[in-house]
Order: sequence, then C-alpha cells, then structure tokens
Amino acid sequence: MNFFDKLNTTISQNQSLLIVGLDPNPEMIPNRYQNSDLMTGLENWLNFVITETADFVCAYKPTLGFYQSLGVPGLELLIKVLKSIPSHIPIILDAKHSDLNTSSIFAHTIFTEWQVDAVTLSPYSGQDHVAPFLVYPDKAAFILCSTSNPSATILQEYPDLKNPFYLKVVEESKNWGTPEQLCLEVGTTNAEILKNVRTIAPERIIMVRSLWAKENTLKPILSAGLNSNGDGLLIPVPQDMLGSENLSQEIQKLRTEINNFRSDFVDNASSCDVWVSNVEIKNNHPHQDLILQLFDIGCIMFGEFVQASGETFPYYIDLRKIISNPQVFNQVLSAYEDILKTLTFDRLAGIPYGSLPTATGLSLRLHCPMIFPRKEVKAHGTRKVIEGNFHPGETIAVVDDILISGKSAIEGAEKIKSVGLNVKDIVVFIDHEKGVKDRLKAQGYNAYSVLTLSEIVNTLYEVGRITEQQFLAFM
Repeated sequence: MNFFDKLNTTISQNQSLLIVGLDPNPEMIPNRYQNSDLMTGLENWLNFVITETADFVCAYKPTLGFYQSLGVPGLELLIKVLKSIPSHIPIILDAKHSDLNTSSIFAHTIFTEWQVDAVTLSPYSGQDHVAPFLVYPDKAAFILCSTSNPSATILQEYPDLKNPFYLKVVEESKNWGTPEQLCLEVGTTNAEILKNVRTIAPERIIMVRSLWAKENTLKPILSAGLNSNGDGLLIPVPQDMLGSENLSQEIQKLRTEINNFRSDFVDNASSCDVWVSNVEIKNNHPHQDLILQLFDIGCIMFGEFVQASGETFPYYIDLRKIISNPQVFNQVLSAYEDILKTLTFDRLAGIPYGSLPTATGLSLRLHCPMIFPRKEVKAHGTRKVIEGNFHPGETIAVVDDILISGKSAIEGAEKIKSVGLNVKDIVVFIDHEKGVKDRLKAQGYNAYSVLTLSEIVNTLYEVGRITEQQFLAFM
C-alpha cells in the first residue's frame, strides 16, 4: 500500500488528522522518566507516547536531527522507535534533507532499510534533489515551503506580499510529483499564509507546523487549510501535551474538537459547485464541456510529473476528485453508459480502487449486478479472489479509469477469468494511447474509451486552457 492510501486508511480508521512528533528532546522529557539513564528514559517515554496515541492519530513524525544529536546511541534509539510504531500507521521522517549529492543514498536508506513512508525535504536545490525520493512509488515527500521563523520572512516573502517566494515554491513543486507522492509542509500561525497555499494547491496534503506557538490558532488554521472534503491537512499534537500522564484522554479531546470543526466545515460548504462553460468554438468535441470541467477542477494537470514507473510525464491525471463533484460525476457516468449500452454482458466489474465508485454508479444506472476482483487477496475469512455473487460462464464487462499500459485492466480481467467467467470488453474513461488498445486486442480483449489523451490535449489547447509550450510537449 502506498503512502497516500496508507495515510487515508489510518485517517478513516482512527478518525483523526493528528500526527505525533516522536522527538527524543532531553529538555522535554517528563520528570517521571528521568530516574534512569538518559537513553533509557527517552526510549521509555517515546514508547509510552506511541502506546497512548496509536488509536487516535494518523501518522508519526520522528525528527532526525534530535536522534543525530545524541550520536550513535541516538540513531540506535531511532531504529527501536521505528520498530515500535504499529505497521499500519504511516511514518513521516522529519529530515529537512537538502544535500543534492547524498539524496539518492539517503532515500535508499530511509525507504528500504528504515522503512519510513515519507520524508520532509528542503526545496532549494530544486527538482533534481527531490527526484531520487520519488522513484520509490509507494513513498512520499513533503516539501518545506514556509516556516514560522521570524527571520525567514525576508526570504519567504521576497520580493513582496503579492508574489512571495514561498508561493513560488508551492507552484514549482507541484510540477515535481503527483499529489499522491508530493505533499507540502507549512509552518505558520498565520492562517492567511496557509490559505494562500491551499488556494494554489487544493489537491495536496499539507502538514502544518508551529500553529501552537500562539493561542487560538487552531480553528483559523483548520478553516484555511482543510480541503473541500474536510481533510487534506495534518495537525501536530502540541509538544507539551506529550509529557502528560493522561495523554490518551487529552489527545482524544483534541481529536474530538478537530472532528467537530471538520463536520461543521463540510456542512457549511457548498455541496457541489455548478460549472458553466465560458467558451464557444465551432466543431467542438462532443465531450468538450466535460474535458474543460475536468481541467478546471484539477483532474488534469500539466507540468513535469514522476509516475509510479519512474518515467516523467508532461501531465498528471487524478480522477479521484470526480466523486466529490456530482455534476461532473454524473456526466462521466453518462459517457460510460453510452458505450456500455452497445455491449452485451451479464455483470459489471470495477478494478480497485480507482474505478470502484464509477462501476457502482453504472451498476445502479444500468440495473446490472456488479462484482470486483480483490487487489490483495485476504489471508483470512473466505480468501475470495472475486467479491460479489456470480455464476461461472457469465460474461463480464470490465470498467477501469485510465488505460496507460493496460496492466491493471489485464490483471483484473485475468482474475475474473480464473473463476470461470468470461471477459471480452474493457471500458475505460481515458486512453493514453500509444498502442495499448492494440495490445489488449492481441490478448483477446476489446478496449473502449470515453476520451483519448490527444482529444483532451487538443481541446484544451483550442480553447486556450493550456499554452503552446504545454501542447507541444505531447508532440
């Protein structure tokens, strides 16, 4: 499971946006742990923190510098702490790594040997520094774009408040990696700064720092930083709270306060922004409005994005946002439906995880039963490969979201066929082209798509949504 899914799973399970800093700071160690030697006391304290908070947080964040300052015993303590963290909870190593020459070996150490899930990085060396961390498709990087340190203002707000450098960092770093892999770190007590970052990066996970330096900052920070779904924001537990003997009770109280605000925030937000076309061109694409909406709500982005395969593409497509916009989701379902009505099948199958909402919606629309192949077969219970009821010999139409290499669709189809079902047709929303449909045809599958990548790019260029340079990147 990648960092993005692991984090969201833990957020859902623990109903929490809270993260805990696991820092062996000798100045913060509670008195009750000072009777033994320093390293033993620190280890006992951090283990207590993990035990008390594991059911109420979504991630842990050990700060590498604290462990390094303690020498070899400190690094040995870090390894012990990492092993003490429950495996289902993400670990964000707060390293602020900034050295280009050591980035590759450092990434290998923390991701393969230490098995952390994400790391914080300094952006000053640019994309070349960040890229070695993004070649690990299951991991993530948090780019530091703003700090609360007063003396940093002269750099962060240069040249002026209208075009500050910290927002340039946000804009540029969005081109370095996908929203699943590249996140942001913002240290501030100023909700306006966080609001500016969220406006530019509505799709990114933001980890907040330093908000407890001033009183009464929690609600303004939440209001400025939460995305339209009431999440996308990681909130640190106050450091002084970690010394409490009643840590479990105190962190639950803070979690409840945040969740109450999140609930009100979502209730008060508009349930669906109504989009209206503002372009008129002759001979427009039949799905022109849908293409423009996908672009306008951030489902289609242009820049330089490192893919899971390690390749760099001049675009990134994130269709997860569709389910949060009923107007767009309804049009997407209608487009799929137009294709499926021309095919013959007994049941639909969605490919986990991206196309499951779409397959569910189509099942309801077409009054057609649905199944799906499991991405990972459970090691307990029935250990089913296919979820849902079916009869061997039936014909299944496979629904997927994006066709890049065809790997996920083929793997899903093969799992379906392994239980005695037939698969002839695979219907996707976007085809990246490059002969993938022909490769599927050679393996016995008919592939259909609502849109192709070239149709999307040509339409966006014709209506002026992308520049000539962005358009030519596809030629």
